[in-house]
Amino acid sequence: MEKLDNRYKGIIFIIMSAFGFAVMSAFVKLAGDLPSFQKTFFRNLVSCIVALTFIIKNKQSYFGKKSSQKILLLRSALGTIGIVFNYYSIDRLVLSDANMLNKLSPFFVIIFSALFLKEKINIRQISAVLIAFIGTLFIIKPTFNIEIMPFIIGILGAVFAAGAYTCLRVLGSKENTYTVVFYFSLFSLIVIFPFMASVYKAMTLIQLIYLLLAGLFASIGQFGVTLAYKYAPAKEISIFDYSNIIFSAIISFAVFNTLPDIYSFIGYIIIFSASYYIFSYNKSLKNL
Repeated sequence: MEKLDNRYKGIIFIIMSAFGFAVMSAFVKLAGDLPSFQKTFFRNLVSCIVALTFIIKNKQSYFGKKSSQKILLLRSALGTIGIVFNYYSIDRLVLSDANMLNKLSPFFVIIFSALFLKEKINIRQISAVLIAFIGTLFIIKPTFNIEIMPFIIGILGAVFAAGAYTCLRVLGSKENTYTVVFYFSLFSLIVIFPFMASVYKAMTLIQLIYLLLAGLFASIGQFGVTLAYKYAPAKEISIFDYSNIIFSAIISFAVFNTLPDIYSFIGYIIIFSASYYIFSYNKSLKNL
């Protein structure tokens, strides 16, 4: 019974995380025509403060073990680039399109884990990656002109996010969650600051509030997913992370009065089906 309860706790937290990231994306978009570097800086400023608070409260390490520094730096660099690219696509695409492209990251994790961690990849996983790519084409609707750039940047955002997640797999239980989030957020603030300063745009009070709220909901998303995987394995609950797309579509319609076209919906279904296929396959392996 306890195991069943923990699984439901994991599902609740993964859905909470998906909601947090969907609302974060909406506030990023509402902040308007501001540079992606500027949006990333203020988003991570809040995450840094939240993570620092938890570290102090729980008396955890600020910067982790010496042996983990290379992976922590790589994770932070890849994650920072991934966020900048993700925010760029959010500003220029329908919200649910941008978020669905970002949800391609689990498929890239499969590829990176095979390439860099020497994990075995089988024909089912390869098939799922190819199916997800076909779904992506429905969302992008390739025209091979300048209009395709936000889609390409969105996919690259997923690639860099997948690189960051692959680093987290290497870190495993070596480092505390609060330490990893703080390290990443602080690294991002330091690296992004000169870029932000060079393209900084004056903000209204409401824009600043939107960015701080984006950071707050990003923190909810980050810690939600961390707690989710504490209570249940990723293979059992990861499929529920796609509720993010439902939340994003509702927010797109309610706040921005936009909806994805029929081709995007087809793409969503294809990518979701590929993800569900991997989810079911992983679950069947566990039951063997």
